[in-house]
Formats: sequence, C-alpha cells, structure tokens
Amino acid sequence: MAQTKSKKKKRKKKGKKHTVLIIVIAAVMAVIVLLCIVFKDKIAEKLSDYGPNIFMTTDYEEYVLKYAKENDFDPRFVFAIINTESHFNPKATSDVGARGLMQIMEEAYNWIKFRKNDERVHTFDDMYDPELNIEYGTFLLKYLYDKFDHSYELTAAAYHGGMNAVDKWISDGTVDPQNFKLEDVPSSVTSNYIYKVMKAYNKYKDKLEGDLNYEG
Repeated sequence: MAQTKSKKKKRKKKGKKHTVLIIVIAAVMAVIVLLCIVFKDKIAEKLSDYGPNIFMTTDYEEYVLKYAKENDFDPRFVFAIINTESHFNPKATSDVGARGLMQIMEEAYNWIKFRKNDERVHTFDDMYDPELNIEYGTFLLKYLYDKFDHSYELTAAAYHGGMNAVDKWISDGTVDPQNFKLEDVPSSVTSNYIYKVMKAYNKYKDKLEGDLNYEG
C-alpha cells in the first residue's frame, strides 16, 4: 500500500515538472516571437549582410508598377533597390541622412525635382511618403540606367556611390562598361552593394516569372 502511494506521488511530481517545462518553453517562444516583431527591421538588416531579404517582399506594388511603367523601367529592379536600401521601411533614415523606401539623399531629391521640373509643393521631408519616394527613386534609376548604357550593375553602382564616381572609374579604365566585372569596382562597399542588389533582382525575376504585370 505504501509503495502504491509512493508511486502516485512520483507520478504527480513528474506531471508537475512536465507542466512547468511546457509553460517555460511556451514563455520562451512567446518572448522570441515578441522580440522578432519588435526588432524585425534590425533582423532584416542583419540578414541583408548575406544577401537580399529572404521574403522578397512586394509591398507598395501599386506605386512601383505605376512609376516603372511611367519611366519604362523594370519594376523588379525597383523592388531590388527598395529591398536592399530600406527593407520596405518607409520611415528608414540612414546615418548620412538618406530617407524613405529608396533612401533618397537631400542633394538627390533637389536634383530630381529640378530634372523633373516638379512644381508641386513638397519638401525633402516628404521623402518619407512612399509614393513620392518611389516616384523620385524610379526616375533616378531610369536616368542612371540610360546614362550607363543599360547596365543594371553600373546603375546600382551609381545609385549607391554617385554617378561622378562611376564616370571616373569608366574614364580612367578601372571599370569596362562593355565587360563589367564586380572585382574591378574599386570600392568594396559599393561592390558589395551591387552584389546584393543584383542577387535581389535575380530573385525577384524568379519570384515574379509568369506574372503578366511584370512582363515587358
């Protein structure tokens, strides 16, 4: 009889331990989920060190398609730039002051506004507006794409490092536009940026293959 009671007590203890373990595991999982939600942008930024955002988001598709069509430019490349620049965070601000989805600098904003002869009332602060940011960023991408002989790699290089820098690399023979090689780019930071953008672009082409909205 005493042995039976002892066995029941042991079963109860095991049952309690099992219940406590389940509660602890559930609590840990809840904390992990909460941290992922709170720090999703930081996590995406770290993941981007190894390539494009693994989810290949197509947020703001309406604006991307609208302004890609307006500029006769591949919307998948616009997505690749947004993915790499801000991970689709419209409030993103870089350490050097670039703003919004496509990380437009104030100097670039002023240049684009002038080139577009845009007389609408808005300021650099409005680069946090997703539609205006995509409109301006896509315009700049198309300009660079035409300027650098329809090279997506050089477009990405100029978008990141500036068109003057790319002009210099071409004029001094450092980079050959007709035979582009990533290893020829003298800036390792820009080289890594081109790599990430092109990787994202290729993934978007795979993801959106067969989608009539993205057919030229």
